[in-house]
Amino acid sequence: MSSILEDFFAQDPVSCARRLIGCHFMWNGCVGRIVETEAYDSLDDPACHTWLRPSTRAFVANQHAGDAYVYMNYGVHWLFNILVKGGKRSGFVLLRALEPVSGLELMRGRRPGVQDHLLAAGPGKLTRVLGIDGSVHGTGFLGRADCGIHRGPSIRPCAGPRIGISRATDLRWRFGDPSSPMRRPQNRHFPRHRSALAFRRSVIARAEPQVLMHGQPVTAKKLLSW
Repeated sequence: MSSILEDFFAQDPVSCARRLIGCHFMWNGCVGRIVETEAYDSLDDPACHTWLRPSTRAFVANQHAGDAYVYMNYGVHWLFNILVKGGKRSGFVLLRALEPVSGLELMRGRRPGVQDHLLAAGPGKLTRVLGIDGSVHGTGFLGRADCGIHRGPSIRPCAGPRIGISRATDLRWRFGDPSSPMRRPQNRHFPRHRSALAFRRSVIARAEPQVLMHGQPVTAKKLLSW
């Protein structure tokens, strides 16, 4: 497999996030196949750190495409992002989930008692099993002997709204591998239907009849008749 280098990240964040699905992320003896990502735009995306943080805007201006942007989320988990710049748009790609490929003993030791397919099933879990922390923030890791990203087979990812944010939740900038056996629980909520209406109906059909009309519960069948 060929290595992905800095020029890959000289395009827009959405394209990068989509094309990274199926690639292999290598970090100090561990390898995982990327099965979920999210894109963040540095210019007009209120969910991106650049919206409120001058330090992040400075990071985008001064760092190189492909550099690691690592931060602690809510004081609990480190999250690993990759800087995208040089194309029409700049921003970040967040690595949300990996399917473990090699280095399983190291991963298991960092999350003992967890099933293999769930070891890196989330952005905070991903950094934990790989041993990633804030010390690698701002570093260039692509193309190194012990770290980097390698191309995988072409995959047509599914897309859905980003999660864990309160702004710009309508943007379908979360991408995932629909065939991955380790798909995280949230991945089942990726819209797979051809239309938003079909997806809304499928959600309603699965819902409990808790909606009230004139004081009486309304069934899913009634909702679908609206």
